Amino acid sequence: MPLVDPAKLVGLQRSANEVRNICILAHVDHGKTSLTDALIATNGIISPKLAGKIRYLDSRPDEQLRGITMESSAISLYFSMLHRSAPEAAPQQKEYLINLIDSPGHIDFSSEVSTASRLCDGAVVLVDAVEGVCSQTVTVLRQTWIENLKPLLVINKIDRLITELKMSPGEAYVHLSKLLEQVNAVIGSFFQGERMEEDLQWRERVEERVSATAARDQEEAARRADEPTDGSVAEEVEDLVHKSSGAFEERDDVDLYFAPENNNVIFSSAIDGWAFTVRQFSALYEKRLGIKRAILEKVLWGDFYLDPKTKRVLAQKHLKGRALKPMFVQLVLENIWAVYEATVGGAKGKGDPARIEKITKSLSITIPSHILRSRDPRAILTALFAAWLPLSTALLVSVIEHLPSPPVAQAERLPAMLDSSPGADRIDPKVREAMAGLKTSITEPVVAYVSKMVAIPESELPENKRRGDATLSAEEARDMARKKRAEFAKARAAANEESTNGVAGVTDMLSSTSIAEDNAGERQDGTEQKENPEHLIGFARLYSGELTVGDSVYVLPPKFSPANPHASPEPQKVTITALYLLMGRGLEPLSSVPAGVVFGVAGLEGHVLKSGTLCSQLEGSVNLAGVSMGSQPIVRVALEPVNPGDLGKTVQGLKLLEQSDPCAEYEVLESGEHVILTAGELHLERCLKDLRERFAKCEIQAGEPIVPYRESIVTAEEMAPPKDKDLPRGTVIGVTTSKQITVRLRVRPLPTPVTEFLKKNASAIKRLYSERKVDEEDATDSEAKQYDSGSYDVVGTDIVLEPGALTLSDFKKELLTAFDEAKGEKDIWQGCIDQIAAFGPRRVGPNLLIDATNIGTCPRILIENQPSDTDASENLETKQHPADTLTAHDFSDKIAYAFQLATAQGPLCHEPMQGVAVFLEEVTVATPSDEESSARENLGRLTGEIIKTVRDSIRQGFLDWSPRLLLAMYSCEIQASTEVLGRVYGVITRRRGRILSESLKEGTPFFTIQSILPVAESFGFSDEIRKRTSGAASPQLIFQGFEMLDEDPFWVPFTEDELEDLGELADRENVAKRYMDRVRVRKGLFVRGRKLVKDAEKQKTLKR
Repeated sequence: MPLVDPAKLVGLQRSANEVRNICILAHVDHGKTSLTDALIATNGIISPKLAGKIRYLDSRPDEQLRGITMESSAISLYFSMLHRSAPEAAPQQKEYLINLIDSPGHIDFSSEVSTASRLCDGAVVLVDAVEGVCSQTVTVLRQTWIENLKPLLVINKIDRLITELKMSPGEAYVHLSKLLEQVNAVIGSFFQGERMEEDLQWRERVEERVSATAARDQEEAARRADEPTDGSVAEEVEDLVHKSSGAFEERDDVDLYFAPENNNVIFSSAIDGWAFTVRQFSALYEKRLGIKRAILEKVLWGDFYLDPKTKRVLAQKHLKGRALKPMFVQLVLENIWAVYEATVGGAKGKGDPARIEKITKSLSITIPSHILRSRDPRAILTALFAAWLPLSTALLVSVIEHLPSPPVAQAERLPAMLDSSPGADRIDPKVREAMAGLKTSITEPVVAYVSKMVAIPESELPENKRRGDATLSAEEARDMARKKRAEFAKARAAANEESTNGVAGVTDMLSSTSIAEDNAGERQDGTEQKENPEHLIGFARLYSGELTVGDSVYVLPPKFSPANPHASPEPQKVTITALYLLMGRGLEPLSSVPAGVVFGVAGLEGHVLKSGTLCSQLEGSVNLAGVSMGSQPIVRVALEPVNPGDLGKTVQGLKLLEQSDPCAEYEVLESGEHVILTAGELHLERCLKDLRERFAKCEIQAGEPIVPYRESIVTAEEMAPPKDKDLPRGTVIGVTTSKQITVRLRVRPLPTPVTEFLKKNASAIKRLYSERKVDEEDATDSEAKQYDSGSYDVVGTDIVLEPGALTLSDFKKELLTAFDEAKGEKDIWQGCIDQIAAFGPRRVGPNLLIDATNIGTCPRILIENQPSDTDASENLETKQHPADTLTAHDFSDKIAYAFQLATAQGPLCHEPMQGVAVFLEEVTVATPSDEESSARENLGRLTGEIIKTVRDSIRQGFLDWSPRLLLAMYSCEIQASTEVLGRVYGVITRRRGRILSESLKEGTPFFTIQSILPVAESFGFSDEIRKRTSGAASPQLIFQGFEMLDEDPFWVPFTEDELEDLGELADRENVAKRYMDRVRVRKGLFVRGRKLVKDAEKQKTLKR
């Protein structure tokens, strides 16, 4: 295949209807990159013989070494096909541009899948014919559903059914049918969940309308006492329900599912280079069977049978007991099985030459004679399939016919995407129209979405790279030869110097030291100038307008909202320095880009952190940067350079890594440690390799992984008695150092339903805080300044709120329902919702500060019009006390801040708390009479005292209950054969994992094992599984959340039976204490009961 000229690809960008933007999604090792190779070979970029082996888009050395994709990469492909406008019309050649993005399948890199899917209009979803639907398959199908991408299903590796599982064509057909049902079941679950949610929202709207109408009619009826009201109200309500109920429309889900007769399913083997659709075989058999192609497409898959005598198609009910094979088996699979049997089958796996000749004659194809004489039977197999069922033809034709072009896709997808973006009601109608209609005029507003930043070495940029077809001039060739000779002579001289040990050699070396040092310094300066720095290129999609090199556009950060376009930080204008056509391992320069194209953009370095939106106008612009990442970073590791002088390089490298990796995060802890957050162990390895070799270019050492924990309390039978017998459990009376302030509070565990509700609705809590802050700023400037100067932790007005976050009334209603689910404790939580003063930690966490004081010391966050209520209570206290006297209200913000501190760092190992309620019962301020005049002056000193007192009191009350650690847990899925099942169980059990389920995949010898595993025990788990099973099993680890370890870290045997069984030292290991002590040692905290020396011996010195 001749190499396609990039100029042809650039020209096709202008024809939006002939462009397809697709991504290839699948579970790890299901054959995405091998499939892509076959498509790349059609453009002459690689040889068709190497397709499936070279893995062209895996451009990183570690990707080639491990055999998995780690970064999503894009390439533009040219494809032409003959197209008939009508059945009788002459075929016309049409040219297409396919922008293809290959994405990783490993769970650690699922953020790359999220960034790739936002740029595309359609998705090719691969499923392994043997392994079936795996965990990441469900994830990518959900991603296509969320992004509203049109999917195309490819059932890959069908050759494994023949060569590995030795299935017959009939068994393979049953197996493929079940596999298709599994995939459709996943799609059906998404549809059902969405419809149930829509139905619930519709019913709530109807109820609200009915109740509002009924209330209004009752008020009107109350004024007219003489007229009867019941009948009219009832009739109006019924009419309203009837009208509202008609608004809910049922949607048909037939078009959502994959069905071969709809030509959205492709059967393939990427490694052998073949693929087909039902439509292809329908065209082959149309003349032979005398059945119309349209009819054959409908009956070739499914329970339809061909009568050999009458050549009629029969349904299953018309078989009348005859043992006929389904048409798909008889006409399709048996032919493919025959090709494998003729080429790689037989006794010695060398095939049957006579049968090959018969097959080639019947198919009217020709195989070159040198391939037929080849000793490699696979060469004959691939050549035969390449001539009969080429993979690229089946896939690209299906992509062009089934997946939408940018104008069609944007008209369907963008209205919903724009409505869910922040500040959707403030978007300029002109921008909305241009995006939905894919307007490409220069006068239209430019809107582009940058999904991620890609690091490219300077030498790889087109302006610094020699074109492959360019030849060297004579002068350049002589110069290169001169440099090569000089390098060779230098290497030989160095080798001779090392071998010379004579005095002359030493003298020469000493005499030339100063000159050598000077030259070395010059060389060092020269190398520094010739360093190969990394440049960040934006991976982008243009939705409207036309972008040209030199244009100035606004870069909108992810927190931008058109409702407040000039909010801090205000978006800045940047100049586009270069545009690129993405060609896998290379880039091609562009002067301009029309809408509907995936491209690379330079000039955004330092302006876009991970993702962002480019827009030509600021007022009424749109923020598209709300991509939900598949996996959140959970593994934290502290890094430091081996040479302390390289710290600056390390910090700069970490910043570059954070920008170029969609999931990695960089932060500096209070202790001064430089910490990187990654999605998993494999992701961490890749980040460290990039840091050492590309970004920092220095030796970096990593510490032990920092695993997050949570701290909580429960009511247990074996709890120690309360520390103060006169007070209820968890109650603490704290007195400040100066004895001026006394705080009484009580700590209690929150009911589990409440904790879960607060964790799920963090976005609603953010909205409450931001709305309250805006209201206070609007009320008075002085109050706003006082609020901003307070010590609260995080939440501001620049938060991007998730779509669907609960309103205040809905939040209170659902929170009340969660409290009602608490069994036996309804009296304790009665009316506490209106007393909530703060959430923590970081003001959004699953812990509550409840103000149970009589005077309402702290502002209530869930009560509307709070500022006026607070002012009233403060005015009441001002009347009771002189103006210069301190009251409890003066310390409300300090108490809330102390609550944030206490919940952010629990008493066990300074990890965040979860599921804790703190009741503030009383705050007493007793100012001595001799200091009454200077009471206000002492406020600064008392601030530190009360924060410390409240924080320590909360921690003390926490320890009055039975404390628990919550471990971060991975959900682990492993596919393993029967032979290695026991070894897999052994590794999981040894690492404190728990088996949840084990199921045999029908028709295969593989078991699917579902288990959960602590993150703290997961490091090295994948390698150990592979070593123990000799590579026969590989786990997929997905972060699932936190699970409580039901063990008190402070438990010691104290009853007679326990002391008798376990002894005073407790022979049973306390796992919770081990985890707690490990974290305390890492953080430099005191570890109780830790022995530094176990077996002390007399110190021996050299003198004795």
